[in-house]
Amino acid sequence: MSDNESKKAPPIVIANPWERLRAFTDARIGLGRAGISLPTHQLLAFQLAHAQAQDAVHCPLECDALADELTTALSLYQTPIHVHSHAVDRAMYLQRPDYGRRLDDASREQLQQAAQSGQRFDLAVVIVDGLSALAVQQNSAPFLTALYRALESDQREWQLAPLTIVEQGRVAIGDEVGALLNADAVLVMIGERPGLSSPDSLGLYMTWEPEVGLKDDRRNCISNVRPAGLKPEEAARRLLLLLTEARQRKLSGVQLKDRSEDSVLDGATGGTTQNFLVAD
Repeated sequence: MSDNESKKAPPIVIANPWERLRAFTDARIGLGRAGISLPTHQLLAFQLAHAQAQDAVHCPLECDALADELTTALSLYQTPIHVHSHAVDRAMYLQRPDYGRRLDDASREQLQQAAQSGQRFDLAVVIVDGLSALAVQQNSAPFLTALYRALESDQREWQLAPLTIVEQGRVAIGDEVGALLNADAVLVMIGERPGLSSPDSLGLYMTWEPEVGLKDDRRNCISNVRPAGLKPEEAARRLLLLLTEARQRKLSGVQLKDRSEDSVLDGATGGTTQNFLVAD
């Protein structure tokens, strides 16, 4: 047998030494190669992720099922209010973002009737399908369960407006809902634009003194709430810190700094605790 025949043929798929790093991230790194192309299983995985992202955008929110789930999980005394944006369908929603920022006339009247008592609330929670109904369907109940638990254990009492579910909505629609419900602050839970590794990401947007026409600099955002991202309990903790500081300072957005990831100095400065939300 010749030396050439005794040599083993090189493998068809060349492994990438960075492949072990994939255990720490969903990013597409260390995929290997077959010649100058991706291995077949990596190409198929990419096509599947792309299809899942498209499905997340076009899949409708099952509002009745979500309302039933939340009513049971949160022991609500009132079924969530179901309203709709000015975008009549998904095609219009995608082509006219401005329509998704405002309620239709029937929904506006419905919320006005719900607020006829004139009662003011500390917080209005608005659930919006956004660009991923999948994220809202899967993550709303776990997150709100954690949030309600955090609010109940807080030292200060929180008066919550009736829970609202919005179809074909964008972030800014929460400003109109919060204003109609006489809420000091509004929390918009919305399905974020799906990525190729995160079709189920839920975003949280908090605004103090909501009103129609506010710009994005008035909002604070907590993103990537999902099982493989930010856990519901941690998201609820961060949001409560923001809400507490917003209520004390009567503001939100760029003037309210989220430093919830900073280390807390307890006892190092004579028993005081570092304020990790607001810069000195």
